[in-house]
Amino acid sequence: MIDETTGAVDKRVHRSKQLILTTTYELLSEAGIDGVSVDEVSRRSGVSKTTIYRHWPSRSALLMAACSQAGPQAEVPNTGSLKSDIGALAVQLADQLRSARWAAILPSIIDAAERDPELAQLHRSLHAGLMAPYIAIAERAIRRKELAPGLTPADVAAAIVAPLFYRRWFSREPIDDQFVKKIIRNLVGELSRNARTGKKT
Repeated sequence: MIDETTGAVDKRVHRSKQLILTTTYELLSEAGIDGVSVDEVSRRSGVSKTTIYRHWPSRSALLMAACSQAGPQAEVPNTGSLKSDIGALAVQLADQLRSARWAAILPSIIDAAERDPELAQLHRSLHAGLMAPYIAIAERAIRRKELAPGLTPADVAAAIVAPLFYRRWFSREPIDDQFVKKIIRNLVGELSRNARTGKKT
């Protein structure tokens, strides 16, 4: 609804949409994608199904909107060195994997993306957003010649996040400070050696 005087979107509509999105994300956090239905979002939020469908024509569209607003985010460090940049991002990611809601939700999105093209698009978007800071620091490192020839930004991003993802979703071992420091030390050491020798990984 548009206010004829100000041309602004009715605040009630905005509040309603935010309530729906917040409720959807809460349900995702509790039970994954399979635990989210428009019926349950309507029941918990108190917003009618008609209103929900007015804003989002399908369950997938609602899920995409909810996750897009609350997906993983990390600042892009610019410390002047690859080692410090990797360290900053690894610490950020470890903290998010221990406490952020998206860390509990992402596996169900990955699973659902195998069967739902719309959710596959959501997964691609979330993945791109998550990887963007790692790609950025790697691109700077390439310009500073801190990386071995032939090593791509995607290679660096994968090397940083892979051990942390493995502990969070596969081995379920603690993601403690000692483990994070070991990742940083080993990865930076390997990348530095390869850069000095010109070795491709």
